[in-house]
Amino acid sequence: MFGIVKDIGVLQWHSRHIGLIPQIEHKDLLVVLSDSGKLSFLYFCPEMHRFFAIANIELSKPGNLRHQLGRVLAIDRESSFVAVSAYEDKFALIHVSVCQSPHGSGRGVISDKKYFYPPENEEDARTVSGASRTSIRGTIWTMRFISTSQGEEYYPVLAMIINRKGSDVNDLSLFGHESSSDVISHISDYSEIGPLALDISEIPEMLGFALLFRVGDALLLDLRNPSNVCCIRRISLTTSLIGEQVTVEDSCPGLDVDDDVAACALLELRDSANNILKDDGYMDIDGVDSRGSVKSRIICSWSWEPPDPIRQGWARLLFCLDDGEFHILDFTSDVEGVKLYTFEYVDRSLPCKPLLWMKNTMIIGFVEMGDGMIFKLGHRRLFLKSTIQNVAPILDLAIADYHGEKQDQMFACCGMCPEGSLRVLRNGVNVEKLLRTEAIYQGVTGLWTLRMKTNDAYHSFLVLSFVEETRILSVGLSFNDISDAVGFQPDVCTLACGLVTDGLLVQIHSKGVKLCLPTVYAHPEGAPLTSPICTNWYPDITISVGAVGHNIVVVATSNPCCLYVLGLRSSSPYQYELYETQHVQLQYEVSCISIPQEELRPDNVTLSGGERDNFSNNPSADVNVRKFAVIGTHKPSVEIISVEPGEALRLLTIGTISVNNALGAPVSGCIPENVRFVAAERFYILAGLRNGMLLRFESEATEHYFPGSFYKDSSIPSVTAFLQLISIRRIGITPVFLVPIHDSANADIIVLSDRPWLLHAARHSLAYSSISFLPASHVTPVSSVDCPNGLLFVAESCLHLVEMVHGKRLNAQKFSIGGTPRKVLYHNESRTLLVLRTGLSGASCSSDIVQVDPQNGVLLSRYKCEPGETAKCMQITKIGSDQVLVVGTSRSAGRSMMSNGEAESTKGRLIVLSLEAVESPRESSSFIPTSSFNPSSHSGSPFHDIIGYTTEEFSSNSLCSSPDEFCCNQIQAEQMAGHLRSLSHATLSGAVLAVYPYLDRYVLAAAGNAIYVFGFANENPHRMKKCTVGRTRFTITCLKTFASRIAVGDCRDGVLFYSYNESHRKLELIYSDPAQRLVGDIALLNCETAVVSDRRGSISVLSSTRLEISESPQKNLAVNCSFYMGETAMSIQKTAFRYRLPIDDDTDPVLESAYNCIVASTLLGSLFVMIPLTSEEHQLLQDVQERLSVHPLTAPVLGNDHAEFRQRGIPSGIPPILDGDMLVQFLELTGEQQQAILAHALPGKGPRRPVSVFEVLRTLERVHYALN
Repeated sequence: MFGIVKDIGVLQWHSRHIGLIPQIEHKDLLVVLSDSGKLSFLYFCPEMHRFFAIANIELSKPGNLRHQLGRVLAIDRESSFVAVSAYEDKFALIHVSVCQSPHGSGRGVISDKKYFYPPENEEDARTVSGASRTSIRGTIWTMRFISTSQGEEYYPVLAMIINRKGSDVNDLSLFGHESSSDVISHISDYSEIGPLALDISEIPEMLGFALLFRVGDALLLDLRNPSNVCCIRRISLTTSLIGEQVTVEDSCPGLDVDDDVAACALLELRDSANNILKDDGYMDIDGVDSRGSVKSRIICSWSWEPPDPIRQGWARLLFCLDDGEFHILDFTSDVEGVKLYTFEYVDRSLPCKPLLWMKNTMIIGFVEMGDGMIFKLGHRRLFLKSTIQNVAPILDLAIADYHGEKQDQMFACCGMCPEGSLRVLRNGVNVEKLLRTEAIYQGVTGLWTLRMKTNDAYHSFLVLSFVEETRILSVGLSFNDISDAVGFQPDVCTLACGLVTDGLLVQIHSKGVKLCLPTVYAHPEGAPLTSPICTNWYPDITISVGAVGHNIVVVATSNPCCLYVLGLRSSSPYQYELYETQHVQLQYEVSCISIPQEELRPDNVTLSGGERDNFSNNPSADVNVRKFAVIGTHKPSVEIISVEPGEALRLLTIGTISVNNALGAPVSGCIPENVRFVAAERFYILAGLRNGMLLRFESEATEHYFPGSFYKDSSIPSVTAFLQLISIRRIGITPVFLVPIHDSANADIIVLSDRPWLLHAARHSLAYSSISFLPASHVTPVSSVDCPNGLLFVAESCLHLVEMVHGKRLNAQKFSIGGTPRKVLYHNESRTLLVLRTGLSGASCSSDIVQVDPQNGVLLSRYKCEPGETAKCMQITKIGSDQVLVVGTSRSAGRSMMSNGEAESTKGRLIVLSLEAVESPRESSSFIPTSSFNPSSHSGSPFHDIIGYTTEEFSSNSLCSSPDEFCCNQIQAEQMAGHLRSLSHATLSGAVLAVYPYLDRYVLAAAGNAIYVFGFANENPHRMKKCTVGRTRFTITCLKTFASRIAVGDCRDGVLFYSYNESHRKLELIYSDPAQRLVGDIALLNCETAVVSDRRGSISVLSSTRLEISESPQKNLAVNCSFYMGETAMSIQKTAFRYRLPIDDDTDPVLESAYNCIVASTLLGSLFVMIPLTSEEHQLLQDVQERLSVHPLTAPVLGNDHAEFRQRGIPSGIPPILDGDMLVQFLELTGEQQQAILAHALPGKGPRRPVSVFEVLRTLERVHYALN
């Protein structure tokens, strides 16, 4: 988006404006208000997997001023009008439609006609006069359209909740568009005696009726005559379900509830960000957890049932109260008007905001600081079906290696009480690890799974090929060795195998091709014989590669370079023969062969033009396409050849592989290792090369799905269309293997090189995601009754059975640990986590430190703070030979600082806890299989000795339980293995908000505006002594150290660098921030450089200006670069990512690189990763970023100026930090589009030096490779 979204809605245009704008045909539009000052209309493009702007309507200047339009959005039921308001005093009505382009192109454009209130021009101002001219003069809380007939005086009618300046109540104001004068007029005001009005919603299918939601009740209003609004019924949310009819009075003398309480309750619901800042933080974030107050119940979300043609005259409303209760209101209409039919209690869960009632009685509820939920509405009950992950807010982060698998994982403190949780975040597509064998599978050269029949739902055979051996195992509950019953040659290396027809398997090895009919011992539908029926075909020379298709086998030899096509025939039952149908000698050696595994039909390929029309009349007909195979050659090239029975072998199309580096020299090693045909919107060919590159070829033909020579009725004798190289990506340094996850031609593909990737087949260009798994040499899909969507990887000489989890938005595992987790540390020695919790509901303590097993979330040990004491911070440090945990606390339940940044008068403690009792999790806890998939106990099974993965169980008491969630709320302290023991403590003046080890022998503690330096006599953790104390002007919120440097985060004065003079026992200020800064967190890259985040959403890199120490330290840090995130980062971690770099030439060394990266987590649940670049790389990518930010394909869809947005609030002249989200778009484009981007002229700038696509790709791929 590259902007801040303020409001969002849907324009239901999927059945309108057909033929005018092809991009939006049969699609709804997303309407977005943002800080760009524009109203954006977006449509989703499945190929590019992103939104594009169809129009950006100018409303105001960019920014967030109160009087500028762009705060609240409303869309009428007919999707013809859009209303947009400012924060106060102003709104506009926009009539949107599609009209013919004025340029005569025959295409449509979005047209808009704006009506402003108050009017902006004098003519409209004169028209709107008298009683219809009323100044809003107040804050617009919300607005909704009220459906009326188009024949009425006012159409449409807009209802608005307004808090007038100086008023204690909220008014309902009605505005309408006068059809006669074409202006907006004020119709009437309505204010009912009682609680504060919050929102309004029209009743679907019942014109002129609406519900007004207030604190503690709801009013059913009759708005059929908008000039005279009347209340029909009051619905109480506190005492009785349905109150009596109320009498509407002309005046409203006042409210009958506490206005301040109601206003505070509304603000809590209105803005979750304000919730966090008010209840959780330094400045506000380090406060105590909100306990809530007794107040009238509020409807925090609601949704109407989708229209049902069968139930005319009925409307059902599902709403959620702020205490989590769900209720349903049934309304019916007759000649007398609208009546409330029933008021029904449904269920109780977490408070949801918003709430969506989908088709088939599915309910989606979103929780502000917890996981959302998907319900099925039953009889007076909601059945939880799934969860929607929400990791916001992330209050802290710890990074650790994942069980020695050379991939990083992050442990995040997420959410707030009662939905606080610990999340394990990993990159890439999540896989659920089911089983792993012992490391006994060295030298695997091939891995395949086969079915007995084409239409079988599950696989029957697992084929393992070694250097001089082939084994076949049964797939099912028992992986038994059935090699003898299948008939494959056991003492050879299998090159390829497959199902040639139902019941017959083919093995290809270097000496020949073997056809086998397994026995009933291998499969129940095999031959009822004691031994399998086999027949062989032997060439005169050695076979190098081969492939098996339906009733066809294709093999190739290397010396001479020949290609053989074999057919299958049967002379009698159980008598089969392979015979040569075609044989041709080639100019170049074949490196790989692939045959599509299914017949091409209209339901599995996407046709175009007249082909689609032909098949719409006869959907069961096959596409009239020749049987073909895809081959890779040493030319190098990718070729498609016809292997249609009864026809001569012929070349259908060819694509030459020619890849040059940045200097224009050819890249070596471009021999195809694997090729694959993919049927998507257009067919294309994937080629994985031996040098780690991945290529995509498409046909140059555009009039048909396939070129003309592909069709059986074509008499074209030669190649009519060539394959065009569309995209090139380097994904590793080892050969690339392509394995589809199922047999369909449009299946997603697993790409193996240095690591596994998942390629999204339906996407534009080459789009792929990393898979969160070990580097693997082989993979195959495996489907059984117990594991229908399994994958079998060969990695580290083990077989790993996993299941890919496609539906999860994030690769995050959840542990519900109770309370609000605020700090987390990873203890390397025990491989456990130390978590600081607050907001606990127990009577003995409200805050504690717990040790957690990261594999299953079990609490292992605990330290409870004293009653009334809240833990604020903690760090692991080493004192002598002992590791200890240093904890800072506050002994006051109030705030730690005043609103001006000065510290409150309170006390805190610095506590030293022993980590000797911290034990590693029991070994047995991580060796339990986690699925209903049961390993074999037979001696022939590869899973005879199983090493399982962590147990995962559903929580019986959690409201948001899901398969990847653990709940530890019910674990009692008595059930834990041990307790963390206090060694010593010191009481300080002020809440201790930050602690950090220093020089391996000191501990720093920040309490209020003081920095304390503590030492330990004789390296004894029991004998803590204060060495010195230094003071800043305002409260210190964070501390970090690097070598002898101390970085202090002052809540107003920014970053301060100190050094400790041991001889004089004095803290000396060395450097200070050049500007005032509301510091969020700090990370030190070295003694002179710090990365700091502020509460306004920016992150900056500051370093010293190399002044002499004798000079004044005031404001002598320089800002090297900055980046506006738009989110507040409360945790910044420095870490090192190590990886092997892809190389461009075989003569270059394989580089091992380590980056000092910065990882920042935000209150909105985002993770920002920043890595250093050389000045040459920065200059190159900055030039690319500038071009991407203005090109129509990649420019910000909300109409923002990208450079202005990313440097918002940052002084001019400070270099920018490059935006990886903008740059990564370059990798998702085709080669032609990439060329167009680099050739795109920048407005207002002179010509730049030419940049090659290869040079940009090499730099971006290195960064992308590292971060994935």
